[in-house]
Amino acid sequence: MQLFMDILKVLFGLIVGGVIGFIIARNYMKKYLKKNPPINEQMIKAMMTQMGRTPSQKQVNQMMKSMSKYMD
Repeated sequence: MQLFMDILKVLFGLIVGGVIGFIIARNYMKKYLKKNPPINEQMIKAMMTQMGRTPSQKQVNQMMKSMSKYMD
């Protein structure tokens, strides 16, 4: 009976630790991506120019807004 309780305590500790670690890692990555976004305005302008379009600032702002919606 004591061995069973010890195993349950270890499993409970692993599960709680995993959940806490996941939450901390998720919050860290959200802050990191908000501070250092994977794409910026210059990248969007270059991409649109390569596609043969001359981007206006309004179009760039719309793209940035739609990208930030997916990062939240």
